[in-house]
Amino acid sequence: MSMLKITLTKSTIGATPKQRKVVEALGLKKLHHSVELADTPQTRGAIDKVVHLVTVEEQ
Repeated sequence: MSMLKITLTKSTIGATPKQRKVVEALGLKKLHHSVELADTPQTRGAIDKVVHLVTVEEQ
């Protein structure tokens, strides 16, 4: 299964509370923090909600 490297590149200060929860659910804590998650429809859906805050690389 392919993996995605997700990096938080913008602050969540101006984001809505729902977007902050999505960022937390992805496992991102600080700016420039990265996590590797499986490429599933659930992960892709969460990324679509906060695409303006994260950078995604396919691995």
